[in-house]
Amino acid sequence: MEIILLQDIQNLGSKDDIITVKDGFGRNYLIPQKMAVIANESAKKVLAENIKQRAHKEAKLKEEALKIAEKLQNKQVVIGAKTSTSGKIFGSVNTIILAEAINKKGFELERKQISIKEDSIKEVGKYTAKIKLHKEVVIDFEFEVVTE
Repeated sequence: MEIILLQDIQNLGSKDDIITVKDGFGRNYLIPQKMAVIANESAKKVLAENIKQRAHKEAKLKEEALKIAEKLQNKQVVIGAKTSTSGKIFGSVNTIILAEAINKKGFELERKQISIKEDSIKEVGKYTAKIKLHKEVVIDFEFEVVTE
């Protein structure tokens, strides 16, 4: 079944992508949740017109995302956490804490834009996260977790 996504869905696609999914997934989940519509001829024509009108705005947004990415590459973020004597963190460091630390440096990021390979960080050390600033601009961001 061909569908047009109405919003970004992780591991599936971005908004306005035309993708093929299994019939049950499309009919029983994506369409009722208003995440997608069936990709018939009229929907494709509407999509083409919307994409044409949005192309200029997208170029501007991508340019801004590239500027932010360039600034982020030069930033050092150190997150302090309470630890035991062996270096284990009490609790964990996750995307929420990382987003707050980056925002303190003068950026405006949401936690949804950040993904860390490890589900949660439980030890002191250096780590890498992926930050998605635009659907075509994804950077690797290094940060360090230290003992407070």
